[in-house]
Amino acid sequence: MSELAAPAQAAAIPLIDARGIVKTFHDAGREIRVLRELDLIVHAGEEIAIVGQSGEGKSTLLHVLGSLEEPTAGKVFFEGQDLFALDAKALAEFRNLKLGFVFQFHYLLADFDALENVMMPALIARLPEREASERAGEMLRVVGLGDKLHRRPAELSGGEQQRVAVARAVVLKPRLVLADEPTGNLDPHTADEVHELFHVLNRDLGITLVIATHNERLMRSMGRALRIKEGKLFDEPRG
Repeated sequence: MSELAAPAQAAAIPLIDARGIVKTFHDAGREIRVLRELDLIVHAGEEIAIVGQSGEGKSTLLHVLGSLEEPTAGKVFFEGQDLFALDAKALAEFRNLKLGFVFQFHYLLADFDALENVMMPALIARLPEREASERAGEMLRVVGLGDKLHRRPAELSGGEQQRVAVARAVVLKPRLVLADEPTGNLDPHTADEVHELFHVLNRDLGITLVIATHNERLMRSMGRALRIKEGKLFDEPRG
């Protein structure tokens, strides 16, 4: 077991400071405790892999960190702000402006082209349509799809669809991207391409990454790897 503070950046307020996180579910009268007084500190600019067996709580942890689910106990601070002290409107604004989410399935809107899909967070943030379109086009070029702005999801490969999903997640240049098995449905070669894309976003845009994954190659390429087991986090050796 180890203390899960990031490498020394003592003067900086952590991007994420999760303290004593407990998450309990109830099923058929049984209490299932998924997270057990879990602690995690993430500093700006880090790349962190969360690994562990299915059912250990990787997705639950990401949902709590991203304020999609409220913990049963404990607190999550983002840049010093207690997330769950915010009201619903402020939380929605936080998720839209400060966070990007990438899931195993891309959840693209089938009736809209790549550009329109990527524009969605910017339009929700009430940016003018022209600015939203310019930002979306810029991000699609960053992810290598500048020549496919007007293709609908059905006209794109699985890897291209996931690249659109990544572009949508970062179109507002959030501070943090949370990704849940983002390459689980992709072949190894395409998965490696998406992994490299994440590293580019971290390096060139300064986006902090926390990625839940079973992929050993991705885990080894990240700055830190943490294993979730019995509801807590431990440093994962990567020899």
